[in-house]
Amino acid sequence: MDYSNEPGRIYDIQGYAVHDGPGIRTTVYTKGCPLRCLWCHSPESQHYEFELGYLPVKCLGADLCQNMCINACPEGAVVRGDPVQALNGSGLIQKAKLEREKCTVCLKCANACINKALYSSGRDTTVDEVFSRVDKDRGFFKNGGGITISGGEPMAQFPFTFNLAKKLKAGGLNVCLDTTGYAETGLFEEILPYVDLFLYDVKQMDAEMHKKLTGVDNAQIMENARFLASRGAALQIRVPVIPKLTDKAADLSRTAEFCASLGGAVKLVQLLPYHSTGRMKYERLGRRYRLNNVEPPGESTMSEYLKIFRNRGLNCQLH
Repeated sequence: MDYSNEPGRIYDIQGYAVHDGPGIRTTVYTKGCPLRCLWCHSPESQHYEFELGYLPVKCLGADLCQNMCINACPEGAVVRGDPVQALNGSGLIQKAKLEREKCTVCLKCANACINKALYSSGRDTTVDEVFSRVDKDRGFFKNGGGITISGGEPMAQFPFTFNLAKKLKAGGLNVCLDTTGYAETGLFEEILPYVDLFLYDVKQMDAEMHKKLTGVDNAQIMENARFLASRGAALQIRVPVIPKLTDKAADLSRTAEFCASLGGAVKLVQLLPYHSTGRMKYERLGRRYRLNNVEPPGESTMSEYLKIFRNRGLNCQLH
């Protein structure tokens, strides 16, 4: 099976994943997404461009590293912060402080940081390089496990994602594609033969509300779900449950009705209750998190939502 060794941009590869499809999997996270979901727990996945992340807890202090990051920055965007107590109780230290309005994301400070407190979000790679890495995990892929290509939105880097899926399939590996569904239908038609299971997001059925919550209309997403179902694709639908935004019973009923209309293509519906673990990632990237006042839904509430989908004959579980 021919493939092209296309370049791509990713932000992580994680092994031993158990929530990204069946069995034990290795997940490749591509960078870049056309959606801007208010509840996104992976802000590092949104922009295709490299970003500078900062994890202050890992900073050893400017004196210990001899101002390496400060001296490396040509724009003066890295300075000494206020004195704070060292975690080991050895005294006061001055950690790096970012003045992001001056930063040009040249990443010289990240390259100089000896403890990776400053780091680049994103790296360039190729199909062959990724395959070589994930193929090392082959022995863990039991009970239907394999590789999941996720994001961001992997279809936004279609040449890379398409050729990676072809390479993985030719290598005898099970392939899942985790997608928002927001891409041209013709692209899904091309990649369909090389994907065993689509992890497919259905976030909100109301088009106007979908645009308010994600930044894009949902017409293309709905069309692609119907197209994949009509072509015999296997779908695992994922439905985010965000209090006050996507959790109205009427909205979830419409989503359940849509999932049921796709017939046997839908192997599983997963409800994804909101969680706040992504908040700290926004801080690391110097961005504002917009749902600080939202709390995860309770177990009894989620149980009621499960019934909405199960009452329509759908295999539905909590993620």
